[in-house]
Amino acid sequence: MPHTRLKFKLPEGAFEFSTDHPDEVFRILAAFPMDDGLFVAFETPTENHQAVLRDFDEAPITYEVLHTDEQSVLIQYEMPSIPPPLRAVLASGTLVQFPLTLRDGWITFDLTTSHERLSQLKNEFENARFTYEVVLVTQTTDPMDLLTDRQRRFMIEALQHGYYDSPRKCSLTDLAAVLDVGKSTASRVLHNAEGKVIKKFFAEPIE
Repeated sequence: MPHTRLKFKLPEGAFEFSTDHPDEVFRILAAFPMDDGLFVAFETPTENHQAVLRDFDEAPITYEVLHTDEQSVLIQYEMPSIPPPLRAVLASGTLVQFPLTLRDGWITFDLTTSHERLSQLKNEFENARFTYEVVLVTQTTDPMDLLTDRQRRFMIEALQHGYYDSPRKCSLTDLAAVLDVGKSTASRVLHNAEGKVIKKFFAEPIE
């Protein structure tokens, strides 16, 4: 499953404080869609927070300063509608990983999703004519991603009970009893799971 970092350019005039202070990094800590808009938690460096608040004052939103310290200011605000880029993300069925970063008019975010949904997200961006860039794409290599839920559960129980320790702290019979299955079933499920993990480790194709 690919891990992707994307960035898209905000429309002209949106969050102008980020382009006025291009070296500063602002963070969107969370965003929750609501029936009548979007609820957002936003963090800004303390030294430039007045510019941020002036921008908020001029925008059709309500906001509240939740916390201020020497390094940052935490603001929560409500937008009357969901911004088009986020609508594109939601339409693709993809969940972004927070925080999002805002710098010099660009919002950057990470996501881990299927190739199909990533392709759909790119189509949504292109159809909406957003300016965007794919910063990086990496493929997750965790062998556990290859396993079914049952295989994963069996292997986790085996590890926790010392089945793979040397010497073993748990026999296959004992493990089968913990899993409430027959010995042959435990052996078969573990064998299939172990085969997937070993083939992945040695970069052999998985059928």
